Amino acid sequence: MTGGGRSLTMVLFVLFILSTLAITFWARRNTRGADDFYAGGRAFSGAQNGVALAGDYMSAASFLGIAGIIALSGYDGFLYSIGFLVAWLLTLLFVELMRNAGRFTMADVLSYRAKKQGKVRTAAAISTVTVSVFYLLAQMVGAGALVSLLLGIHPGETFHGVSAASARTLTIVVVGVIMIFYVMFGGMKATTWVQIIKAVLLIGSTIVLTVLVLSRFGFNVSHMLGDAAEASAKPAGFLEPGGKYGKDVAGDTWQTVVNKLDFMSLALALVLGTAGLPHIVSRFFTVPDARAARTSVNWAIGLVGAFYLMTLALGFGAAALVGHKAISEQDPGGNTAALQLAYELGRHLGGSVGGDILLAFVGAVAFATILAVVSGLVLASSTSLAHDFFGHVLMLGRPRESQEVGFARFAAVLIGTFAIILAVVARNLNVAFLVALAFAMAASANLPAITLSLFWRRFTTTGAVAGIYGGLFGSFVLVVFSPVVSGKVDPVTGKSLSLFPAGIDFHWFPLENPGIVSIPFGFACAVAGTLLGKERPVQENYEELSVRSLTGIGAHRPPSRAARHRSA
Repeated sequence: MTGGGRSLTMVLFVLFILSTLAITFWARRNTRGADDFYAGGRAFSGAQNGVALAGDYMSAASFLGIAGIIALSGYDGFLYSIGFLVAWLLTLLFVELMRNAGRFTMADVLSYRAKKQGKVRTAAAISTVTVSVFYLLAQMVGAGALVSLLLGIHPGETFHGVSAASARTLTIVVVGVIMIFYVMFGGMKATTWVQIIKAVLLIGSTIVLTVLVLSRFGFNVSHMLGDAAEASAKPAGFLEPGGKYGKDVAGDTWQTVVNKLDFMSLALALVLGTAGLPHIVSRFFTVPDARAARTSVNWAIGLVGAFYLMTLALGFGAAALVGHKAISEQDPGGNTAALQLAYELGRHLGGSVGGDILLAFVGAVAFATILAVVSGLVLASSTSLAHDFFGHVLMLGRPRESQEVGFARFAAVLIGTFAIILAVVARNLNVAFLVALAFAMAASANLPAITLSLFWRRFTTTGAVAGIYGGLFGSFVLVVFSPVVSGKVDPVTGKSLSLFPAGIDFHWFPLENPGIVSIPFGFACAVAGTLLGKERPVQENYEELSVRSLTGIGAHRPPSRAARHRSA
């Protein structure tokens, strides 16, 4: 990128930030109480919330990561995107029930039947914060790497006196401060409108890139795929499965089985984790009724489906027009493939100036994507801490709204500051695995508790707590002792492909994705806690929850006096 391109990129960044800050000030003036701060006053239409849902889901990892996987691995990258799309079909089964049964958070659903709500709400808050922080950390570290790349700052170089390392750190701090500001002052209203704007920009830029890519091949997809295969590292198998996931290893049956199980495990986490992601669940409460909630998911399915189909054009187009060598030299993980493709397409239309303009625009959209996603994650975490832990555990279900919202703002500062510190410390580490871990944790800890709370008459407080902690701890331990953290080495270069450097190996779990083990373990803990615990289920609560989840009668009302006593 030339100096003019760098300046244009910075201008676009600043314009987006200023426009979203203006939205935040507007939202602050229109935020009155808990309903406004946590759920945007439940005033968003199904279409608006659907666009915001799609924005929450289409993170920078989706935009940049999947295009890169397709560009380098071909067919297998498409399988990854299919997993994200199928997840929404499962979410559709839960959305109406969750929206009717809860008020602001996932814990509202889980604690409805509990004799001791405090234990369930504490467990749910811990799970929400843990999943969100892991997801948040990956996004913020990615933001630092993205800005360094867009400004063309390589190790040993500077831009206006700023080195690559300083640029990464500064970007992380700026992103963190802005996301705290969004949540503190704008709450759900500001976060939702930021997501809507970001989703429109992301879909729009993806459409532009897709049309430009296809036009280079005369809108002949077959020609594009053929050229992509020819330009890949392995032309013979580029359009066949097994290039990245589920590889067959000649002469090593054990490793072949492990590779296939690993792919199944990843697919399970992606498909089952979405319905348990806290920032996705909380968005269901921003619409006025269950019908609007279903409309939201329908819109999200359409937008997400179209987006992931277009990533095929971006990935294969990058493979054909940029080439495997250029992509892997810029970033071995392929995360810059979409950006390199944007520059190539722009250069073809208008020389280096055209390349700089299109790259700057796509880069600004990617930056906007990160800002929007991290603000949603911080809001989900601060809402859970304030509503569940402060409001129902510390204040025994009797806080004033002003107290609860005030604590939510304080929690946003606390979580945001913690995330900034962690991201700065980990800015040079490969933290891409944290996204997959967040999905695995959500599927292992949250989904079992949600499912059994809604559908199992005998489910108890002990079962809910055991399921949440068991799934959360189980998935975390399996990742710590997996090749993701230690023991994975490139057989050619000898470099470590794990979090720890080569020579450090304490892994005993063979899979990189824990879902195939941790998800059944989470369900098993929930069932065992129910069957082995001494607590007897309250049948009336189950019947009330069933009616409420199916009909919406009594939805979003504050807990009754009896429920408050149960939380003690």
